[in-house]
Amino acid sequence: MTPPPEPLLPTPSLRQLAWHELEYYAFIHFNMNTFTGREWGEGYEDPSQFNPTELDCRQWARVCNEAGMKGIILTAKHHDGFCLWQSESTEHSVKNSPFRGGKGDVLRELSTACLEFDLKLGFYLSPWDRNHPDYGSPAYNEYFKKQLKEVLTGYGELFEFWFDGANGEGPNGKRQDYDWEGFIQTVREHQPNAVLFSDAGPDIRWVGNENGFADATNWSLLLRDEFYPGTPRHKELTQGHSNGTHWVPAECDVSIRPGWFYHAEEDDKVKSPAQLMVVYECSVGRNGALLLNLPVDQRGLVHENDVVALMDFKAIRESVFAIDLAKDASITASNVRGGDPSYAASFMKDDDAKTFWATDDGVTQANAEVDFGESRTMSRVLLQEFIPLGQRVEEFALFAYAGGGDDEENVWRRVADGTTIGNKRILSFPPILATKLRLEILKSRACPVLKRISIY
Repeated sequence: MTPPPEPLLPTPSLRQLAWHELEYYAFIHFNMNTFTGREWGEGYEDPSQFNPTELDCRQWARVCNEAGMKGIILTAKHHDGFCLWQSESTEHSVKNSPFRGGKGDVLRELSTACLEFDLKLGFYLSPWDRNHPDYGSPAYNEYFKKQLKEVLTGYGELFEFWFDGANGEGPNGKRQDYDWEGFIQTVREHQPNAVLFSDAGPDIRWVGNENGFADATNWSLLLRDEFYPGTPRHKELTQGHSNGTHWVPAECDVSIRPGWFYHAEEDDKVKSPAQLMVVYECSVGRNGALLLNLPVDQRGLVHENDVVALMDFKAIRESVFAIDLAKDASITASNVRGGDPSYAASFMKDDDAKTFWATDDGVTQANAEVDFGESRTMSRVLLQEFIPLGQRVEEFALFAYAGGGDDEENVWRRVADGTTIGNKRILSFPPILATKLRLEILKSRACPVLKRISIY
């Protein structure tokens, strides 16, 4: 057999590969701000204000599971410092609230629910703490590591840990010099399989905006050492770097409502299913993952309006991607690695994640042609690279063999083009009736390695 291509560094780690498979999961902003009507709390809120009377984490998990999501990340502590678990390191927590008679633990309830509904679990823990008196001193870093250990060791396996770069003043008027190296090491020690999120990774990065949109050019690579949590270089995070030194793919966060926490006045401002579909194609469809926020309400439930939007959004996805026209078509390529059928273009239509089409080393321009054998109407193409060997494609185009109407003779017509592919790329174009579709790789960092082409 012809050996496979050598990996093109950098390449993803095992935990990053597992994260890539998830693609779509929930952010749940639910904490003290839910009851004060704030987005950022002050830190002096009375714990007695936290009192969800119908809290049901099973409802959260059931809704997310039925919506097609793969996990949930919860705001265990936001900037006001209030903790949703029985923290031993502060009194500013649910243990001093009316919730479950002061015995409640939202993290525990969510962990149990996620196990029941086969969802991954993750936590957000704000490094900024507007309540703790030690904020702004070395002692606070040690306090924060103790809190990290509490949430990292008490609730089973986590798939992601979420840091932001928030760094304002504490109750003493001071700002904190964060021990990021120590924070990261604490997560690595207790949850080695969890990916770490921040502006700078180290595993996955912020996409640079809160619209849920990656750039049409989106590298999973980043010059990671040039970035830090809170970096102002947001535009670069939206695109990544073709010459990046580390694999740090983009996570696209957006709320289903204008705000991140629940506000009753936003009940009629939930994103429509059509809007959510655009977000999906500009996040998952642009080599990113979609982290969609659901602001749980004061009852402790995902609001009915949000549930309707989520289910209708799922119905749109299922309808759009129901029939893959490539499955029953034949696929040939201009070049197959070593002439070896183990790398044939036809492997792009199977369901085996370990098979792929590859060209000879040095062949960085090639095409694959899909022949339907009859005229078929299409408007979307989905492409995937085999990312364990790195991200390679820099430019490509799609051509349909179709007429122009009025019985005009079929010719190759350019219907779409793009730059990066990565884990997944979805391209939409006006519906066209064609007998063939051709993918042309115009530029690649090394021989292209593609595992999937689907046509809808």
